[in-house]
Amino acid sequence: MIRLPDENGALRTYEPRAEPADAVARPPGGGRLPAARTVFAAAHVVADRFRDGEGEPGGRSAALDWDATLAFRRHLWSHGLCVAEAMDTAQRGMGLDWAAAAELAERSAAEARAVGGHVACGVGTDQLPPGAHDLADVRGAYEEQAEVVEKSGAQPVLMASRALAATARGPEDYLDVYGHLLRQSAEPVVLHWLGPMFDPALEGYWGSTDLDAATGTFLRIIEDHPGKVDGVKVSLLDAEREVALRRRLPDGVRCYTGDDFDYPGLIEGDGHGFSHALLGVFDPLAPLAADAVRRLDAGDTEGFRSVLDPTVALSRHLFRAPTRFYKTGVVFLAWLAGHQEHFVMVGGMQSARSLPHLARAYQLADGLGLFPDPGLAEDRVRRLLQLHGVRA
Repeated sequence: MIRLPDENGALRTYEPRAEPADAVARPPGGGRLPAARTVFAAAHVVADRFRDGEGEPGGRSAALDWDATLAFRRHLWSHGLCVAEAMDTAQRGMGLDWAAAAELAERSAAEARAVGGHVACGVGTDQLPPGAHDLADVRGAYEEQAEVVEKSGAQPVLMASRALAATARGPEDYLDVYGHLLRQSAEPVVLHWLGPMFDPALEGYWGSTDLDAATGTFLRIIEDHPGKVDGVKVSLLDAEREVALRRRLPDGVRCYTGDDFDYPGLIEGDGHGFSHALLGVFDPLAPLAADAVRRLDAGDTEGFRSVLDPTVALSRHLFRAPTRFYKTGVVFLAWLAGHQEHFVMVGGMQSARSLPHLARAYQLADGLGLFPDPGLAEDRVRRLLQLHGVRA
């Protein structure tokens, strides 16, 4: 038994599980990719707690524990998931600077080749200082990052740009920048629409705060460049809007859900289609996510939902407002699961969530059987509580 603090300041007794879930306990599936859906887990990074480096603008580059960071990617590949690298889950724009992100992309792509995994890497403009810039400078920053990712052999993901959001005067500037990049791209890319709940600096992306107008610009970019867009990654936490968008996508363009609130139904789909997945929550949920999608491979929709539906409560908790701090819970669960030896994040982001928030994340994850060694997870939670002066 362990006593956990709730959000009202009370200590509540909780009895942890004795055994992990079957999908967590059994060996991974040997890296075999699911057939029914393409499933990316956006992966977190492991900070090097013994090196200085905060990843702040003008400061030293973020210090990463490369062995632990790459080992976690091998864990994801072993379950048959694709890895979405150097994106917001990896703290792009919140501790991970471009120098570290470039090295991460190159190392992860090399590791993917070695183990036969698939990796897609974020391409952005975060080497630019904050604020507005000439449009040519924004294009140039994108081009610099795209060159690194393409040379690594990874699939590019064109991420939403804070610099472009601050610079663009309207939809035509988005059409200009993205059109330029797509014409130059050697291979089809993924376009990433990240909503302001994940990053407030992206308010009004695609040239309008009116989401219908923004969607029109987004679709025009895709339609104007046939064969250049593999898919779109939509992170608006609005299931109805995502369904409406995916029904309007040109043939052959995939919709990758980034909706960490409603992903089971979006991935299952309806009579008009379905979403693939590119999700930060599949970082901690990897064994269960892989098990669920393989049930879809077997035509077992009911089994798919029986595995994935119970995970939504944990995901909604991790991604609750302020949503951009979800990364703290993701790394916390990786520590409890034994994927890393500490709960330290680049930029000190381990402090972004409260102790009650983390305690509830532990309880929900333990209830799902997510921890390969429940005793280890309980011990680490007790140590965290003691650090905060709580006798568990």
